[in-house]
Amino acid sequence: MKSNLSSSRKTARTTPPKTTRNPTPQSVPLSVPLQVPLLDLRRQYDGIREDALSAIARVCDSQSFILGPEVEALEREIAALTGAACAVGCASGTEALWLTLVAAGVKPGDSVITTAFSFFASASAIVRAGATPVFVDVDPGTLNLDAALVVRQIKTKRPDNLRAILPVHLYGQCADMDAFDRIVDEYAKEFEFAIVEDAAQAIGAEWNGRGAGSLGVTAAFSFYPTKNLSAYGDAGIVTTTRPEMAEHMRQLRNHGSPRRYYHDEFGWNGRMDAIQAAVLRVKLAHIADWNGRRRQHAATYDRLFAESGLTSGPTSSQTSNQLTAPVRLLSRSPKAKHVFHQYVIRAQRRDELRKFLAERKIGSEVYYPLPLHLQPVFSYLGLKAGDLPVSEQAAREVLALPMFPELTEAEIRLVVESIADFYA
Repeated sequence: MKSNLSSSRKTARTTPPKTTRNPTPQSVPLSVPLQVPLLDLRRQYDGIREDALSAIARVCDSQSFILGPEVEALEREIAALTGAACAVGCASGTEALWLTLVAAGVKPGDSVITTAFSFFASASAIVRAGATPVFVDVDPGTLNLDAALVVRQIKTKRPDNLRAILPVHLYGQCADMDAFDRIVDEYAKEFEFAIVEDAAQAIGAEWNGRGAGSLGVTAAFSFYPTKNLSAYGDAGIVTTTRPEMAEHMRQLRNHGSPRRYYHDEFGWNGRMDAIQAAVLRVKLAHIADWNGRRRQHAATYDRLFAESGLTSGPTSSQTSNQLTAPVRLLSRSPKAKHVFHQYVIRAQRRDELRKFLAERKIGSEVYYPLPLHLQPVFSYLGLKAGDLPVSEQAAREVLALPMFPELTEAEIRLVVESIADFYA
């Protein structure tokens, strides 16, 4: 495939400049990036360094290191951002998932329906709560949990003691929450189950104008260092529309203790430390701008891919042109405000392409190379290859490209040009 996008700058990229012991600006063209990382946290840190260090110093001066005023302030600010009634800070996104499920009433012997195409914690938290994960396939356009297949699962398989449905807002785009609300309404008399959001990748995302984190009974967010809103270590938070659930989760994160040295139930040490909360509060002031830049970068990728002739661009359904194109973009719902935690394509000869990009010092990653139903640890569920074909095909094709707020258009152009060169 001949690409118009790559031909104009091919010489500048593939012909290395003559090097000297002390290179001059003329010997290394500044307009052409030499490499593109998948993520560069240093650039973000450079922009907030003084504020971040001041926040850390504030915690050190206070000597209040676990929970305390910083965590309480962050909880209020996240609740306001998401539109939830309450937020509860905790030690990690995985801890947040466990808290959401237990607070929603999931207990040993129950079943929880979730996607087969997500990070492992989406399912391991269900097992940790004592329940059985019921894996359902994903929508081929968005790769989010397919609500129609969830209905089929409920009608035909009748999961034992169905207690929750756990949709994942994959890559920063909310799942079809209207459809899941309809499922709850339809089966309310037969099952007493809740919608629990895995919003680990979706801080600031919206569905129909409502924030991720306020769309289910409870929701889990991750502040792992690679996330859109990231801590300087591990941290997470849970939001809920029900204040009584927030009180329960505060007890659960502290060994099931409503007051010191008295324990009403078995909980866990899931407390958030104050330094993480202080850093997150600094970053929270920037999250709307950072997410906006991510959307701008996604639009630039879309445009350059369309110009390259590699793909027809994202649509609400997969056209025949997209199905035969070497690169396919994921679908986006008009009801979703996407925050592009990742910009993901579906690529023919994905693994060869990734190796080609690595040789050009362009970062990429596969989220995720093996669906959850085929993970060895879940073999006891009896699922096999071919049972959830959309998830399995996605695992062979998805590729995340560089995406972070400080990314430049020149870097995005280099990524798309290099992909065009690979398929030329």
